[in-house]
Amino acid sequence: MAATDIARQVGEGCRTVPLAGHVGFDSLPDQLVNKSVSQGFCFNILCVGETGLGKSTLMDTLFNTKFEGEPATHTQPGVQLRSNTYDLQESNVGLKLTIVSTVGFGDQINKEDSYKPIVEFIDAQFEAYLQEELKIRRVLHTYHDSRIHACLYFIAPTGHSLKSLDLVTMKKLDSKVNIIPIIAKSDTISKSELTKFKIKITSELVSNGVQIYQFPTDDESVAEINGTMNAHLPFAVIGSTEEVKIGNKMMKARQYPWGTVQVENEAHCDFVKLREMLIRVNMEDLREQTHTRHYELYRRCKLEEMGFKDTDPDNKPFSLQETYEAKRNEFLGELQKKEEEMRQMFVQRVKEKEAELKEAEKELHEKFDRLKKLHQDEKKKLEDKKKSLDDEVNAFKQRKTAAELLQSQGSQAGGSQTLKRDKEKKN
Repeated sequence: MAATDIARQVGEGCRTVPLAGHVGFDSLPDQLVNKSVSQGFCFNILCVGETGLGKSTLMDTLFNTKFEGEPATHTQPGVQLRSNTYDLQESNVGLKLTIVSTVGFGDQINKEDSYKPIVEFIDAQFEAYLQEELKIRRVLHTYHDSRIHACLYFIAPTGHSLKSLDLVTMKKLDSKVNIIPIIAKSDTISKSELTKFKIKITSELVSNGVQIYQFPTDDESVAEINGTMNAHLPFAVIGSTEEVKIGNKMMKARQYPWGTVQVENEAHCDFVKLREMLIRVNMEDLREQTHTRHYELYRRCKLEEMGFKDTDPDNKPFSLQETYEAKRNEFLGELQKKEEEMRQMFVQRVKEKEAELKEAEKELHEKFDRLKKLHQDEKKKLEDKKKSLDDEVNAFKQRKTAAELLQSQGSQAGGSQTLKRDKEKKN
């Protein structure tokens, strides 16, 4: 019997029975809390926005500390993601906070591919977690989860509408991360303009099909406050680490010649609302949504690309072992097919090479025969020429001998005549 059938029968046959006394498993929530507190928590925030919108300042204000970081310039050749991890402690709760900022976002003339490094970074964190999950020996309880839990998208306070860069980037990210849009430096536009700007942003997001994170309303304890806060999105925020004395209290504020803007005054900005929703109320839901929605979507697509599936063609349950065996057999079949193709290709190439070699050998033999015949003809010509030269040399020698003989006879005849004349003179 399959394990799924057994589990189904157990579920169907489950019945409720009363307890005669205290057992103690009501302490499980306390055990879970104590274990979670001892292990600590992690939370990863991605800040997306143009340079100079106050991303670093807002992070310092949110967590009431001063994070170390180098100020970004407008001269970056491309978008770079800078990640910094910090260990924070509040009461007895430890938090490993990772802040990822987009350096150089929106600073290029051609902004067409500005979203790609962000998408690649998010996918890289999902892939790292998936690889850890697929290991034979997993250490997920000590693994540093670097998946992005919340994306704070900083919108420039233009007061008009969203830039095309913002719409394209949020559309590419909405299926991979929880997007919380915020209007940065909201003290630079008037209250009436801000209200119209929020309505315009919400309308453009809906018309372009951009899915932003909605605070959950299924939990009765937070349903009312989350429902109210959903209506305030996007949050108009102000960040400041400067403390100003207002009345008898020191408060975070920004001072201007015309007055003071208090960061934590809800009549001035939505900073308190953002902090409540992001940290104090929905931090765990953001972590859960990242794991159960965005990571599961990435994991499912990745495993489907690898050939894994839950059901067979008849929509019947398909176990991982069966999927592995089917994939293995498919792989072995493809391997044998490729091996046969390679063997046939090798045989074909060998035959072609043999034909080429035979043709080359034939050409060489023909060339050799031509050269041999040419050599014989040249040799015969040389022999004939040599014979002709020898005949000429012999004839020359004969003529030379005859000439020498005539010359010697002539010299003898001349000598006798001289002697005769000499005798005649004496007489």
